[in-house]
Amino acid sequence: MRNIKHFLKNKYLFHFMSTILITGSSGTIGTELFRVLVDEGYNVIGVDKRPNIWYKDLNKKTVLMDLTKQSHFRKINKKDIGLVIHLAANARVYSLVKNPKLAKENVLSTFNILEFMRKNKIKKFIFASSREVYGNNENYVKEEDVDIKKCESPYTSSKISGEAFTYAYNKCYDIDFVIIRYSNVYGKYDLQDRLIPIYLSRAVKNLPLYVYGKEKALDFTYIADAITGTKKIIEKYDKVKGDVFNISSGIKTKIIDIARKIKEITGSKSEIIIKDNRPGEIMSYVGDISKARKLLSYEPKYDIDKGLKLTYEWYKEMDVL
Repeated sequence: MRNIKHFLKNKYLFHFMSTILITGSSGTIGTELFRVLVDEGYNVIGVDKRPNIWYKDLNKKTVLMDLTKQSHFRKINKKDIGLVIHLAANARVYSLVKNPKLAKENVLSTFNILEFMRKNKIKKFIFASSREVYGNNENYVKEEDVDIKKCESPYTSSKISGEAFTYAYNKCYDIDFVIIRYSNVYGKYDLQDRLIPIYLSRAVKNLPLYVYGKEKALDFTYIADAITGTKKIIEKYDKVKGDVFNISSGIKTKIIDIARKIKEITGSKSEIIIKDNRPGEIMSYVGDISKARKLLSYEPKYDIDKGLKLTYEWYKEMDVL
């Protein structure tokens, strides 16, 4: 009875009584989005190369496959899929500098998922892009415009390519879209070789924290805010389709300050060591979220201090540091 009442209260569920397919469903954003949508009564299929290690029930709804292989798409039950949310990507920027073939996988995965949609007449697409497409910007990014001359890395080029394919499939095959540009999403479910998990893991062991670029400052987004923004796009899809949104905190924080805050939270004696910025990495970015505020009623609730505290508490609770 509770589920029925919840269903009737949420008018948006009627719009997506068909199934939502999430690629990268075992990743950081994917796991939380998958969890929230299932709990709210949506029909969801996950797609990932790896099982979901956090939730057995979600793992039962996950298709294990490689998006770079078109033959693997036969594993997906195409019936009733109404929306595809494409989160899957090799997302560690410096890893793609060292191994640019990973960027090629990103491009191929996006192409293959769009081809899957075209062949099966699936008309709603959400593409997870990145603030990396803006390159280095000292000020707020305005109007979600991108200058490809500022492309800093193979990862960036793979996301710009994905956006270009998204526009092309809209124009040629009438596949509607929304592009989300996330920025440094952090929080639970993240065991990757990424800044905040690395700092937390090293801080509790009193190991040095390396800052690549003394003045480097970026826009960090707590996972709950990223999911809130994504959900609002799902709910308002028909009103905002064809648009691009920055989903971030709208606040710039220096990397050295992240290191200091994590030292304080963990009570660490780690030394902070400054090094030169690495090739391909952005030095400065803060997202202009005014469009998301206006059209989505999106408002971030977690500043960096609150987000880091919650993240550390989750890592301790899960005993993964």
